[in-house]
Amino acid sequence: MDKLQGKVAVITGGSSGIGLAAAKLFVAEGAYVFITGRRQKELDEAVRAIGGNVTGIRGDVANLDDLDRLYESVSSTARRIDIVFANAGIAEFATLDNITEAHFDKLFSTNVKGVLFTVQKALPLLNNGASIILTGSVASAKGTHAFWVYGATKAAIRNFVRGWTVELKDRGIRSNVLSPGPIDTPIIDQQPPDAIARILSTIPMGRMGQVDEVAKAALFLASDDSSFVTGIELFVDGGRAQI
Repeated sequence: MDKLQGKVAVITGGSSGIGLAAAKLFVAEGAYVFITGRRQKELDEAVRAIGGNVTGIRGDVANLDDLDRLYESVSSTARRIDIVFANAGIAEFATLDNITEAHFDKLFSTNVKGVLFTVQKALPLLNNGASIILTGSVASAKGTHAFWVYGATKAAIRNFVRGWTVELKDRGIRSNVLSPGPIDTPIIDQQPPDAIARILSTIPMGRMGQVDEVAKAALFLASDDSSFVTGIELFVDGGRAQI
């Protein structure tokens, strides 16, 4: 279990769900992990659950000062970064006639601006040959009732990695999107049951995914197992985006 031996990873949104599952797996595979979360209590609980080789730093990726504090914390340990997993994101449903400016700004601020500056501010600490992973969504590729503002944020970051694949090639830095389908996470628990039921009915495998299944895909993109993989969108969605 040493696919990430000696590596340093930053995982935003690491206090729950996919981010926490990935942090646990990355540490088990030999990495030292910095995780972020907006709520101190949940962040402390996540650090305890991971158990070691982890630092928790409270912050909101939509707040650029918080991102500066994150990377100052990494720099203060004299570590450099091998993996950035820009995973933090929020999801809300709203139909066209109910869209508000606040809804739009909230989603784009975290899911697009937050992802962009999470990566940009990491660049001075990124080792050549590093791996950048963004959490996308099947919603970027499928039209989903009342969920398309969220889907648009994920489509935007899909384009980010296409550009970064070209822009960062001289440093050997790989950029990929990991796009889950419906996964059993706290975000799902916050959504209307009828909306989730509609989505589940479209999944060929007939079930919701688990966070560990997504974490294993993140490990692939983070490790040398994907050394010739860049610019892709890897769906972990039970087939939903493929039909």
